Amino acid sequence: MQPDNRRSPGAEPPELSDRRISPDLETTEVAAGRRPGTRYVRIVRPFAHEFRRRARGELVATERVLEPQTPGRKLLAALRQVLIGRRIPTERETHERVGILRGLALLSPDAISSAAYGPEEAMRILALAGVAALGLTLPVAAAVVVLLAIVTTSYRQTVRAYPSGGGSYIVASDNLGSLPGLVAAAALLTDYVLTVAVSVTAGVAAVVSAFPELFPHRVSLAVLAVVLLALANLRGIRESATIFLLPVYLYISSMLALVVLGLYQVITGTLGPYQPPAAAAESGFGVEALSAFLVLRAFASGSVALTGVEAIANGVPIFKPPEGEHAARALAVLAFIYGSILLGIGFLAARLQVIPDPAEVETVLSQIARTLADQSWFYYLIQFVTSMILLIAANTAFADFPRLASILAKDRYFPRFFARRGDRLAFDNGIILLATLAMVLIVAFGGSVTQLVPLYAVGVFLAFTLSQAGMVVHWRRRREPGWRLRAALNGLGAVVTGIVTVIVAIAKFTLGAWVVVIVIPTLVIIMLAIYRHYRFVEDMLTLEYPQVKVQVPHRLRVVVPVAWADRAALRALHIAQQVSPDVAAVHVSIDPAEARRLRGRWAELGITVPLVILESPYRAVVEPLLAYINALRKEDPETPVVVVLPEFVPRHPWQYLLHNLTALRLKLGLFFKPNVIVVDVPYHLEPVLKTSPEKLGQDPTAIDTARPGG
Repeated sequence: MQPDNRRSPGAEPPELSDRRISPDLETTEVAAGRRPGTRYVRIVRPFAHEFRRRARGELVATERVLEPQTPGRKLLAALRQVLIGRRIPTERETHERVGILRGLALLSPDAISSAAYGPEEAMRILALAGVAALGLTLPVAAAVVVLLAIVTTSYRQTVRAYPSGGGSYIVASDNLGSLPGLVAAAALLTDYVLTVAVSVTAGVAAVVSAFPELFPHRVSLAVLAVVLLALANLRGIRESATIFLLPVYLYISSMLALVVLGLYQVITGTLGPYQPPAAAAESGFGVEALSAFLVLRAFASGSVALTGVEAIANGVPIFKPPEGEHAARALAVLAFIYGSILLGIGFLAARLQVIPDPAEVETVLSQIARTLADQSWFYYLIQFVTSMILLIAANTAFADFPRLASILAKDRYFPRFFARRGDRLAFDNGIILLATLAMVLIVAFGGSVTQLVPLYAVGVFLAFTLSQAGMVVHWRRRREPGWRLRAALNGLGAVVTGIVTVIVAIAKFTLGAWVVVIVIPTLVIIMLAIYRHYRFVEDMLTLEYPQVKVQVPHRLRVVVPVAWADRAALRALHIAQQVSPDVAAVHVSIDPAEARRLRGRWAELGITVPLVILESPYRAVVEPLLAYINALRKEDPETPVVVVLPEFVPRHPWQYLLHNLTALRLKLGLFFKPNVIVVDVPYHLEPVLKTSPEKLGQDPTAIDTARPGG
């Protein structure tokens, strides 16, 4: 290793023996100059490869400090680099941001992919009134598009006003209060989990439509897809956007081509005959009367398509500056593309009078594509890109769930480790939590889109309503030029989404939405409990005034648990005597003969520290020690008890499996006891030379005290 040397002009040459390294990990040495009798001081930085000096008292850890040292860790690091990629330093965060093109690839799939299952879910409700009711598919799709236009217009104002991201949570918290903000956050977190579950299962359903023999394996395929999505997002924002760029725009172009092909066949009169699925003849269609409530239920099922709009509002910080303007443009493009696809699919489904497959083997989109393109390459292209976009649609949640969790963590409503970025500047913990919860849902509901969709959309429309209501308050407070028009637009969005929230909750309540209605308040209660805990910790640790000093106890009582008079124990005893003169060694005995041998060895070595034997007739070790320490605390509550733990460290990690780890269990037991201080004294097991005590002088840690019997 080459040291980083630099001359310090004007510095007085220190003594040659003064070579102690400073806290800045640098030292000085005197060197002879070129002329006789001249000397100069040279600054030496022997750890320059590990720490880069930014200023006095500021060191920057380099990537070298993260390099693994053992073969096993090197193998894991190599595997991690293959799966996730190399580490990205914090200063390159701005380089990881994306423009509108990549931003849409990252945040729009949730919305645009809804055309693959949104109309079908509405049609399943309409079909309950009979095949003739399927003619209302286009009006329902048109109503969803109108709602999309209102929500998009409202959110274009939101992203400009709040370019820092956070979406409904930030807007509601700032303008309506912390409790509405937490309700919005809980609704979004729930909806993001459902986004992954629904999108992935719908993507697998598209594959199964083309290859029905895969139907029994749909749950396994969905779980595998979630794992792959999590790995892609762990690689970072920019790289995941690049990965999804081609599939997203291939889906958009293919769907628009399908709509154009269908319109062409309608205009030219070449629209092929429609063949309904075999299970349609034995379905339960026509079991209900056509009513306004049934149409509202169909609208509620079809409105799941709007869930992706919130994603761009939450993910504003991933865009390049100016973030708010780029996000607003992305919203406009998203609304145009999705509205066109949704109206086209709705028109073709109504014109062909497509019947949803009761067995869920073939999707409505697959039936439309099969009718228009038969079993040609274009049909399989549609199925392929549909499955891809539905799987990628879950990526929207992977981009926003971890970011929202990090914002909540910074505000102390979520565990703090969710605010930490990983090696690739992604919020690793949030990604892993989202993937885990989604896989649990997929397995629990058997990979069925129809069973998962009723849980969907309640949370996101509740978040829509709170966000738009918050924006009305925001404009009234700011009173900027044109604030009345902006407040009116957001007010219209709040009223419309509020009505839809009620409709969705009522229509889907008995079908499973009641679960979400329970989960959201539960999450709010949990987040409030987390916040109270962090506030309590802050109140206990914060100094009210700068001149307040931390009280240091004048006396300490030290306890050293020992198993035998060996090197580790004697080193711990030596350190304990430096802490306080009040030291006692404690041995828990499960064998009286061994206890007698220990007393003899204690006297033989001339150890002056008192030895206390705790007999344990029930052969427990940790519990008697804890009870003994509790007794000392009760006897003198004012005096802290310092437990100095001798703990040997094996040469290889796997060797821990050969020991009972008593010290570790004792540390866990003492950790939550007040007025108890634990000092861990590790003794690394390296080969030592056996030397007589006469030659070792006063060093008690080097005495050969091999335990009888090995």
